[in-house]
Amino acid sequence: MPIFKDLRGKGLKSIFLGSPNENFGIQNSATIGLSYRHGSKSPVIGKNSVIRSNTVIYDDVKIGNNFKTGHNVLIREKTIIGNDVLVGTNTVVEGNCKIGSNVSIQSNVYVPTDSLIEDYVFIGPCACFTNDRYPIRVDYDLKGPVIRHGASIGANSTFLSGVEVGEGAMVAAGAIVTRDVPPFYLAIGAPARLRPLPPQFNVLNKIK
Repeated sequence: MPIFKDLRGKGLKSIFLGSPNENFGIQNSATIGLSYRHGSKSPVIGKNSVIRSNTVIYDDVKIGNNFKTGHNVLIREKTIIGNDVLVGTNTVVEGNCKIGSNVSIQSNVYVPTDSLIEDYVFIGPCACFTNDRYPIRVDYDLKGPVIRHGASIGANSTFLSGVEVGEGAMVAAGAIVTRDVPPFYLAIGAPARLRPLPPQFNVLNKIK
């Protein structure tokens, strides 16, 4: 039995999978188009995409070409994702997020509601972003992170709500980021200290 189902010509009228001549792979037990309200619209996914087993993609999601997931990925409603994006195993992308093109999100990452991730961003495994500064205790407008073009996020790093990581900046593994990181700066430590990147790292990520 093949690992991937060939969805072309199978009568899936509610989802667009690129042109009929392009490949699209979906493994068993994946759910594409989970309705969350009456009248929600089926997701749009571009050509040459691979959706692995136990992944769930809600309605009202738009995804570009060459999209790939690991296993057990969750992508919630009203999220927009560009071309050439990888989302690793056990990663959660909550609703109303915007993710650019040429982005690599590794396994076990949590991306909260209202996050913005621009093009050519790398996010290492187990990074955790938050959007609620005072969980449950007081009313607070939820505000997700902003990760600018070409930034790199290290494994096991944690971000308080509303933090912006500037263009080309790097966040070290295990850092706890409590404030904005300027462009081409390094955030390291817990809480994170900021310092300019060494000259050899003042380049943007090369993610294909």
